[in-house]
Amino acid sequence: MAFRNDTVAYRRIRAYLHYETNPYRRFFPAARTRARGFRGSAVDQQAIQRRRWYILGVLTFSLLVVVLDNTILNVALKTIADPDKGLGATQSQLEWSINSYTLVFAGLLFTFGVLGDRFGRRRVLMGGMVLFAIASLASAYAQSPEQLIWARALMGLGGAAIMPQTLSIITNVFEPQERGRAIGIWAGAVGLGVAIGPLTGGLLLQHFWWGSVFLINVPVIAVGLALMAFLVPESRNPQHGGLDPAGVLLSIVGLVVLSYGIIQGGDKGDWLSPAVLGPIAAGFMVLALFVWHEARTEHPAFDVRLFRDPRMSAAVASIALCFFAAAGVFFFTNFYMQSVRGLSPLESGAMVLPFAAAQLIFSTRSAGMVRRFGAKAVCTVGLLLVTLALVLYQFVNVDSPLWVLGVIFFIQGTGMANVMPPATESVMSALPREKAGAGSAINNTARQVAVALGVAVLGSVVASFYRDGVKNDVMSLPAGARDAAGQSVEGGNHVGKALGPAGQTLVDHANQGFMNGMHAAAIAAAAIAFLGAMVVLKWMPGRSVDPAGETAVPVPQDERTPAEV
Repeated sequence: MAFRNDTVAYRRIRAYLHYETNPYRRFFPAARTRARGFRGSAVDQQAIQRRRWYILGVLTFSLLVVVLDNTILNVALKTIADPDKGLGATQSQLEWSINSYTLVFAGLLFTFGVLGDRFGRRRVLMGGMVLFAIASLASAYAQSPEQLIWARALMGLGGAAIMPQTLSIITNVFEPQERGRAIGIWAGAVGLGVAIGPLTGGLLLQHFWWGSVFLINVPVIAVGLALMAFLVPESRNPQHGGLDPAGVLLSIVGLVVLSYGIIQGGDKGDWLSPAVLGPIAAGFMVLALFVWHEARTEHPAFDVRLFRDPRMSAAVASIALCFFAAAGVFFFTNFYMQSVRGLSPLESGAMVLPFAAAQLIFSTRSAGMVRRFGAKAVCTVGLLLVTLALVLYQFVNVDSPLWVLGVIFFIQGTGMANVMPPATESVMSALPREKAGAGSAINNTARQVAVALGVAVLGSVVASFYRDGVKNDVMSLPAGARDAAGQSVEGGNHVGKALGPAGQTLVDHANQGFMNGMHAAAIAAAAIAFLGAMVVLKWMPGRSVDPAGETAVPVPQDERTPAEV
């Protein structure tokens, strides 16, 4: 046995020397390493480390496809709602075109994180990209709002396979001392996608039909797949867990039923009717059953027991509350810019550039801020900045200067850039490295559920105020026009302008009713963001101090020695 071990050691040393002295080594495809679940020799770990930033670039590129999709759609909502240029979708159908994606996405994130840990993260990532491209084609050529909703759900299935693999691969590739910076860049890509999506969508809508906002995904995915095949290493968790189909089903059913009830409340304007209270109550009951099931099953789809760690629970709460507040606001600001202010899709997309600038400036610097001030302080200040931005929406009116909205976007982008990176790093460092897929899924599930509920809740608030503002004006209209004008501010403006001078009162009341709803939703969102700041301030662990009086950076769980654990 000793001779065999010596022979193996000798062969490894010889292979290493041959590799290091080979002048053409950079042209050989880097094999994968056993360390951290990578397959191959230890020599190839050095190759992976040399190209780690290229791997991050490829993963960020693939991530942008998923993030851009929702923000591009936000710009196209007005066009899709147009009966002449689009599909004539109603307000609730527009909300479902967003939520069908986010709910399927959120419901399957944890399952695909487990599948990546079991079958290979790169393999699942590339499969998700292919499925996303097919679903994008189906969305681009949808012939009705219902077809678009179902195609978007299929896109959510592909997105759920993509998102957790990107973060888990990053966690496995980067060492702890660089992981915070890498995750900061990853999180910055999420924020950047939120910002440049509207501009990209505006450019496409100016020259092409509304389906182009989905068709653009196909060539981008083709490039991403080619780069992944050559650069991204394969990895998996050697001690993977089982699947939990019952948990997946319960989570999707609970979220869909709850969102349906909330959207119905906004559509009907009567939150106490059985058609609204019934689905909301049923949704909460199914989600409670889901939590009960997850706490007792051996291989949970969403391990609720992980939330016993305060780093995990506080960080996930901060992400969820921040995106709940932000998602609904972005949903209605696009209607404000295009329907109320009359901006083109390109102009409204350009208005979001201050948000993108803030993300670029601050997200990559958040790791340094965390080292200096601690994750608790950085997250708290970030959420307070988001709260301030949401409060400032009260100064946005029908005729207010557009630079006011640009300032608000910049403040909001600055706040979110200082929430996502430290919160994500807290989530990932609370888990051992081999469970990176699960940690990534928890992080993204919280964000996607928050996006879906934020759009549903805050969108319903805007819809309720809007209907109250135009109810007297639409009573005398014919049935078809009455329904169109009563559904959304876009419908109200379309019908009012079609009536000529006689419809100007309807246009004015539609815009003012929408603004009243926008102000109410922004205040509600500000309260949610402030709650997130208080949660972080109370429960997220602060910086520890060693006996010498120097600040000690928390050590990720998988890097601790037995004595430290």
